[in-house]
Amino acid sequence: MEIGVSTFVEVTPDVNTGKVISHAERLREVVEEIVLADQVGLDVFGVGEHHRKDFAASSPAVVLAAAASQTKRIRLTSAVTVLSSADPVRVFQDFATLDGISNGRAEIMAGRGSFIESFPLFGYDLNDYNELFEEKLDLLLKLRDSEKVSWRGGHRPAFTNQGIYPRPVQDPIPVWIGSGGNSESVIRAGLLGLPLVLAIIGGRPLQFAPLVELYKRAAAKAGHDVSTLPIASHSHGFIAKDTNTAADKFFAPTQHVMNVIGKERGWGHYDRASYDAARSFEGALYVGDPVTVAEKIIHLRKNVGITRFMLHVPVGSMPHNDVMSAIELLGKEVAPRVREEIAKWEAK
Repeated sequence: MEIGVSTFVEVTPDVNTGKVISHAERLREVVEEIVLADQVGLDVFGVGEHHRKDFAASSPAVVLAAAASQTKRIRLTSAVTVLSSADPVRVFQDFATLDGISNGRAEIMAGRGSFIESFPLFGYDLNDYNELFEEKLDLLLKLRDSEKVSWRGGHRPAFTNQGIYPRPVQDPIPVWIGSGGNSESVIRAGLLGLPLVLAIIGGRPLQFAPLVELYKRAAAKAGHDVSTLPIASHSHGFIAKDTNTAADKFFAPTQHVMNVIGKERGWGHYDRASYDAARSFEGALYVGDPVTVAEKIIHLRKNVGITRFMLHVPVGSMPHNDVMSAIELLGKEVAPRVREEIAKWEAK
């Protein structure tokens, strides 16, 4: 059972002071967070790609590379790379470079993107949303599997017998499929035999169990060994020494972000009642003291089949020290408890 952290490198206003830190300062903070995550024994750190003012990481590979030489063990992944609006050749080269700097710890998490700012920015038509992803994923996998590639598609210039360099340390470099719970994307990942990441950020996490089974059936049908395919969750949360402190600190910045994005997407108002319901044992928020969070992760593993859990923290801007404290508690108290319990459960 792997435990890690993901972030979108947010630069939203501080809910108490209204202050917004610079993109540069937040990027430097995230590098410190990755280094700490490595020091406290976490398995993976993911950085999401966005192209808007309230998130600072438009290039996850660069952020991760900044931490690569300062870390020893932790795996470094995008969360996600918006592959639909990216050039797969450049994506592969960037992460192969990261893989070399980190000596084989890079991963790519590819997704279609729930935020759409990158499409007009890079000249893509949203009407091609699905076709772009399928075509570019096909190219990315060919680049991963062969040093020299010939390729032709509908949305990128063709090339013939081109060498793609540098080559990564890992052969092959892991490519995960990120999904918000769409059955089509889950089936695609299974048929391709690629690891799956589910964004479990609302509703009841146990409702994702049928999607995991759908993924496994698709993988088995395609002839893949299901037992070797990891399945991850990306879930919002925060940890403090006691649950009330964790809940109170995490609510206001989370509410701010959820209502900003909700206004853009037509969601209802996010209030404390909604938040507290999501903090319940069956809810999608992993907020509380280390024991509470560990028990929820264990519950998710046993009932949904998740083999990697990524705590997305913070959701809105929070004091850097609070985020660092949450990462330390995740690594030193939550992760050992989860690993020990899962090891016992699997040994039965």
